[in-house]
Amino acid sequence: MENMFQDGKEEVLQAWYMDDSEEDQRLPHHREPKEFVSLEKLAELGIVSWRLNADNYETDENLKKICDARGYSYMDICDVSPEKLPNYEAKIKSFFEEHLHTDEEIRYCLEGSGYFDVRDQNDCWIRVAVKKGGMIVLPAGIYHRFTLDANNYIKAMRLFVGEPVWTPYNRPHDDLAARKDYLGALSKKQVGSLAI
Repeated sequence: MENMFQDGKEEVLQAWYMDDSEEDQRLPHHREPKEFVSLEKLAELGIVSWRLNADNYETDENLKKICDARGYSYMDICDVSPEKLPNYEAKIKSFFEEHLHTDEEIRYCLEGSGYFDVRDQNDCWIRVAVKKGGMIVLPAGIYHRFTLDANNYIKAMRLFVGEPVWTPYNRPHDDLAARKDYLGALSKKQVGSLAI
């Protein structure tokens, strides 16, 4: 399933290492010189992604195949913009707090764009830019955060296995089973890559 719907994925998903600047979180925050991260590297961190046709998401057979294969049984749509989200500035700041979840975080960008920042195995921030048509799955236990970019708008589908669970566990929460499981899976991948 992870190998399906990969054509043109780089047009809707791009990643790079972030600088340490305290400037507006909605800026790109590239390092100088720019240091891009491949989608393969994201996959090594457990991040799964696809490119889908966001113009027909309501009837998209490819989206249905992904949902069936991965057990996504609940979905809703949220609009995040100053006009559509009450307490916009406070909400954006709360989304940008570093946290993890005990379940996957699945987001499908239907319109607009935004940034998902994730930590790599060395605790460095990688910024993942997601545009219309990009679908991303962050594994349970990975530290991450979200912000809009300078366009200040995203319409995203949120998907879940079973009932939605919104609980963020702000860092540090290294004692959670989801975090320990994630780190264990990450170290197995690294050991496996050394064995090749």
